Amino acid sequence: MKKLPHVLVALILPLLGACVRANAPDDAVNACNALVGTKMAAGVVEEARPVTAGQTISLSGAKQDVIAPFGFCRVAATLHSEAASEIHSEFWLPEPKAWNGKFVGLGNGGFGGVIPEMYMFAPLRQGYAVAATDTGHSAGFSKTLALLDGQWSYKQPVRVLDWAFRANHITAQGGKELLRHYFGQAPKRSYFHGCSDGGREALMEAGRYPDDYDGILAGAPAAAFTDVAAQFVWNARHVAPTQLTSEKLKMLHTAVLSQCDALDGVKDGLLENPLACNFDPAVLQCNSEDAKGCLTKTEVRAVRAIYQGPRTRQGSQVSSGFSFGGEYEEGWGLWITGPTVPVIGTLKSVTGQSLLSTDFFRWMVFGDPDWKREQFDLDRDWPIARERLAATINSDELDLTGFFKRENKLLLYHGWADAALPPQNTINYYDKLRARHGEPASQRVRLFMAPGMAHCGSGPGPNVFDALGALDQWVEGGPPPETIIASKHDNDQAAALGLPAKVLRTRPLCAWPKVARWNGKGSSDAAENFSCVEPNQP
Repeated sequence: MKKLPHVLVALILPLLGACVRANAPDDAVNACNALVGTKMAAGVVEEARPVTAGQTISLSGAKQDVIAPFGFCRVAATLHSEAASEIHSEFWLPEPKAWNGKFVGLGNGGFGGVIPEMYMFAPLRQGYAVAATDTGHSAGFSKTLALLDGQWSYKQPVRVLDWAFRANHITAQGGKELLRHYFGQAPKRSYFHGCSDGGREALMEAGRYPDDYDGILAGAPAAAFTDVAAQFVWNARHVAPTQLTSEKLKMLHTAVLSQCDALDGVKDGLLENPLACNFDPAVLQCNSEDAKGCLTKTEVRAVRAIYQGPRTRQGSQVSSGFSFGGEYEEGWGLWITGPTVPVIGTLKSVTGQSLLSTDFFRWMVFGDPDWKREQFDLDRDWPIARERLAATINSDELDLTGFFKRENKLLLYHGWADAALPPQNTINYYDKLRARHGEPASQRVRLFMAPGMAHCGSGPGPNVFDALGALDQWVEGGPPPETIIASKHDNDQAAALGLPAKVLRTRPLCAWPKVARWNGKGSSDAAENFSCVEPNQP
């Protein structure tokens, strides 16, 4: 055979290399398309859509589009926990060369009903294969408010069980099957991350299915769902006769900061540890019933009730009160005092707490389409909710012995300015875990409280941080995390998605019960000028 001239070889080899490179994306596209119809133990792949590197993607819940960092396959599957079940799940699978060999399952929020696409993107960008589910039912109306819609549960016990815990477990199993089929190997590590109801779901995974995941992130967990739902109606009943306008919330928030902001050694608009604050809203009470620039007696009573938390007539504490520092409009105004959430098809507005809890008692507890929150009686209805549903949907009392026996890791976090779920509840849960499980819990659980962070993110304080990275390092054999650096940006959502955003402030989050203390030198907006110390340490 004649040898090719050197010049010709020089021309052909680059072309052959280009062909190989051109075929690589084609191979990924073909492999993705071939997933359609793939059978899994609990269901089948209905759709598989290739996404190419550089492609613009619109994510439900996100204000901005994102750019695919590399090619990946969007897989939609229908799964079943039993014959009457229908769980819709999505799996985002990176191209093999971009996969880090690990798997992340994501929790949902509220009552679920939609795939949380916005939260799938961040772990995908880090190279993880990602899974999420609608928790076993589709949104009854606008996706924007789907998480607050509970009508799907009316006389649907199978759907309630799927939402409570089965959908995430079935999705975890299906995801691992799909990864073995697509990549030819099981994931080296598997993690679950959920916040809000997703935090409740995370603790369900830890307690009911300890073999599903090696590490779990549980943010602001609505673990005792029956109790916080009762608290939400109780809050709404106290707020109903008031006029806690945005102006009054601003006045209240300013008064709290004026008294307590500097307790941590730096006046920065944040409460590092609200437990050190001893504020009484009575300082704002009007001399008469003129409500301008002050709070009426009824409003002072309502604010105290929110801080105190619901108690029965016998004095039993149902759920912790809300912490000082969350009184701003996007906090209390959105979740507690309102009115800020538009209800589709009406001119009325309600708060997030009011809408979710009314649907919970109306459809899930009592199964009565005519039930109204005005009928609610804490001493009567809270025990009914617990009797009928606590064993199914609450995750605060689950035994984690099996989870700790596998040496799995649990990382909890909660924002101190959260107005959706009481931060103290998570501290109480952490304390209960340590008391129940002793040394295993002290070695395998960490809690981080974020000053100024609202519900699962946003808020006036630093709220963007890589909790998944901290968990991964810990599971991979690193020491338990004692500090996580959080950032505040001019656009926090963009920063969380990896889009350009300006950093305004950084702050260390300290493993509870330690708090961040400014050393008195350098900028108080820079994390390196803080140390984690015991709360009473000067």
